Amino acid sequence: MASTTSGDVLPTGGRIFTSIPDVFFIPEFVFGGLVWILVAATRVIQPNPLGWVMFVSIFCFVGTTLWFFTFLCGGNKRSIWPVLDVGFHFVATVFYLSASVALAFITVTLGQFTGSLEQMAGLLGQSSGLLGQMAGLLGQSSGSLGQSSGSLGQSSGSLGQFAGSGTQIYQLYIAAVVMSYVTTLFYFLHTIFSAIRWKRS
Repeated sequence: MASTTSGDVLPTGGRIFTSIPDVFFIPEFVFGGLVWILVAATRVIQPNPLGWVMFVSIFCFVGTTLWFFTFLCGGNKRSIWPVLDVGFHFVATVFYLSASVALAFITVTLGQFTGSLEQMAGLLGQSSGLLGQMAGLLGQSSGSLGQSSGSLGQSSGSLGQFAGSGTQIYQLYIAAVVMSYVTTLFYFLHTIFSAIRWKRS
């Protein structure tokens, strides 16, 4: 009985662009790179698990790049490669799923925090206007009540600016969460089709 080598099972060279699951390398690059870029474009406001998200996205991006070039150059000829292919993509799927859940949690938390900041800025703006009206009625616009009104107005403005940048960061996180789950889906599909290919070999 003749044994099947991985050269018969795993594609090399340009065939990786036309075979499933290897065609998933391209969207794994694109969406995985987008997760990395979107998370790197934000600021860390509080201690959070973004370090894990960055590790996963960079690890999987570099791992997929090495895997892609190994397949492209034909370095996957030994019989162990189908098992390694399933193993790598399974680990990448589990890592990305855990990072996606953590990133979604951070995004929900940031959304609640950003909404609270916008409400505080609005309340301070209303308080500033009310104090200004009171100062005008009392004829003390140059007095301490007028100064309180001015300082509250400045606080309202700076909080409003912070809430505005928080909204931008929140939108970046939303995009990163979507890309992270899409990347997880592609790694999952790659794992399933690699396992099917391995069982057929």
